[in-house]
This record gives sequence, C-alpha cells and structure tokens, in this order.
Amino acid sequence: MILTIERIGHLGDGIARGPDGPVYIPGLLPGEEVEGTLDGDRLIDPRIVTPSADRKKPPCAHARTCGGCLMQHASDPFVTTWKEGIVRGALSGQGLEAPFRPTHTSPPNSRRRATLAARKTKGGALIGFHARGSDLIIPVPNCQLLHPGLLSTLPALEALTRLGGSRTTELSLTVTHSLGGPDVAVAGGKELDGALRMELARIAESHGIARLTWGGETVALRTAPMQRFGKALVAPPPGAFLQATPQGEAALLAAVTDAVGDARRIADLFAGCGTFALPLAERAEVLAVEGDAPMTAALEKGWRGTPGLKKVTTETRDLFRRPLEPDEFKGIDAVVIDPPRAGAEAQVATLARSKVPVIAAVSCNPVTFARDARMLVNAGWRLDWVQVVDQFRWSAHVELAARFSR
Repeated sequence: MILTIERIGHLGDGIARGPDGPVYIPGLLPGEEVEGTLDGDRLIDPRIVTPSADRKKPPCAHARTCGGCLMQHASDPFVTTWKEGIVRGALSGQGLEAPFRPTHTSPPNSRRRATLAARKTKGGALIGFHARGSDLIIPVPNCQLLHPGLLSTLPALEALTRLGGSRTTELSLTVTHSLGGPDVAVAGGKELDGALRMELARIAESHGIARLTWGGETVALRTAPMQRFGKALVAPPPGAFLQATPQGEAALLAAVTDAVGDARRIADLFAGCGTFALPLAERAEVLAVEGDAPMTAALEKGWRGTPGLKKVTTETRDLFRRPLEPDEFKGIDAVVIDPPRAGAEAQVATLARSKVPVIAAVSCNPVTFARDARMLVNAGWRLDWVQVVDQFRWSAHVELAARFSR
C-alpha cells in the first residue's frame, strides 16, 4: 500500500489517511509518499517513495536507533514551523490567537542537563538514552544534543554504574553541567554502606565530579556546583529544575524582561532557584514564591551573596493548593509565572482577579498554557504576543514565553 503523509502529529509521527482511519508512521514528513504493509493504524517496514524537500540527512549517527530525538530528518525551518503550529493549534482550540515573535532555537551540543539510563553489563556498563518506545538502552558517545561537558562525564558514569549498578535493574543518571564541573544525581543504585560511600567518593574525586548524590544523599562534594543567574551565583539542590540550555534560558529571560518593562516591584511565581528572580532583582524588587524549600533556600542564599541587587523576598508556598490571592498582589507592577507542565489553573484564577497590569508567562506545555490564557482573556486580559523557545531541539517538546496586559 502507498500512502501520502498529510501532517505531523504532536509526537512527531507522520499521519496519513488509511482505509479505516489515520495511520501513524514515525520519521515521515508531510507530502511524502510511503510504501509498506498496513497493520491496524501502523505501516510495517515503511519505504519512502517520494521524499519531501524538507528531508535532510540526520546529523547524528545515533538518530535511527536512539529515542532522544524525533525530528533530525527534518530541516530546521520545518521544525520551527511545526512547533509554532503546535502552539497556534493549542491557542485556536481555546478560541485565541496572538502575534508570534521569531522562534529561538538552541544550537546543537548545548543541552547542559540530561537524564541518562544505565545498566551494568558482564563486560562493563551500558549508558545512553532509550530507543523509542522501548527499554533498550542506546549508547550515544557522539550525541549531537549534549553539551561537551556532559559527554565528558561518560567515563565517570561508567565507573559509577559498574560499582553501584546491577545487571537486573536500571540506573537513572541525572547529569548537569555546572561552573564547578559535573553535578551527578543517581537513582536506582545499590543501598549505601560505608565501603560503597568511600568508593563513590573516590570516583567522584578522580573524575572531577563537583557533586555526587546517590539515592538522594550527597556522598561527595568536591566543589559547589554553581549556576549563574545574572550577577548571582547559585548552587541548586540535587536534581533541581534548570532550563535545558544556557541559550534557551537567555532567550526566555530576554522575553520576560521585555514583558515586565520598567516594573519596580515584581512577583515571580514558581520561582525555582532564581532563573528570573535574581536577574530581575538587578533593577526591581522581587517577591519570589516557590513550593520547594531547598530551591527557595538556594535562591535566598544566591541573593544574599550578590552585592548590588535590590530586595528579594522569598516564600516557600505550594501555589497549587494555596495560590496567592488577589489582595496579595497589592503594589506589584508585574508578575512572572513559570509553572510545571500541569499549568497553574488555581493561581491563574486568582491572578485574573488581581489589578496587576502585566503578566510575563513562561510555559513548557502549550495545551495548559492555552487553557490558562483563556481564563485570563475571559477576565479582561489581552494576549499581546507569544514567542516559542525551542530548547529541546529535534524533539516534540515545546516551550514558550508570552505577555498579557489588562
């Protein structure tokens, strides 16, 4: 059977019209004709008959097997248009539209944080990303996504896996590139005892790991794994949220800074370790609210250790269960809100009733962003603009920044 790809789904599959409904084919682009044997809503052994002009050779040798990237076979302009279309579609589903600013895409080899899978083997260790839809681990020594600082940790990760892993269970290795060196957090390993602690610390020291956390416990701290947010230096707690690339973080910060304008008092909700709060404090007073106490403490310490910043007031508060009420925004000139994928429905509901003139919104989920945007628009706000920030290059993940005003 020969099918023609009509569009790309949100997960990167090419979608064709089959005799009994849509057919999903990974790795295909709109307009391509593909031949294969139909099996339900899938095409077995697809072969491209007519390729798209947007098709290109994947830059990574692991692209065919690794599940870390979905769109390396597509040109950059196509991926940009596709991701903007995902956001436009989510907004349209809520009856909304807005001007779009140019998309910012992070360059290759810029991902400074990643979670790798690892398993001890008879001959050593297997470390990489899972194959798509599989538990199979694909080694990625020449990954085109990861920062060189992460790729250089592979020997250390192999040593950790051989020592503390097993052939029956899988380790999760979260690695972050910091100013002090790799920050490594391991989950799923052997239970700690005195001998294992000593050997793990030895590996961390010999391989230049800044901090090693094993099962939630810090077992080695060679130097503080600092991150820079504006003028401030912050040591995030192990596994804390961090924007995926420095370039993506800079693009989001530029969008947020432009959105809040000359606001003199700013509330930063879901503030994390201070990605936005600390740079904004270089010119405005900031109320930083975050639900995770260790991240709040890191933000507070970063502010106190940085001369010249304006006042930053921190509060640890679960904004899902106890959102800031309208009267708590009294005297606030602008709000920055960067919730997790679930969005911030409860907080947006109270924010919509406030008298704050400007909201700078950051989102990693266009669907929940559009839902929350609809709530604001219904309450009399205007969606001024949207900007897609593609930190997760070649993936189906979409992030954005936006500005709302009364």
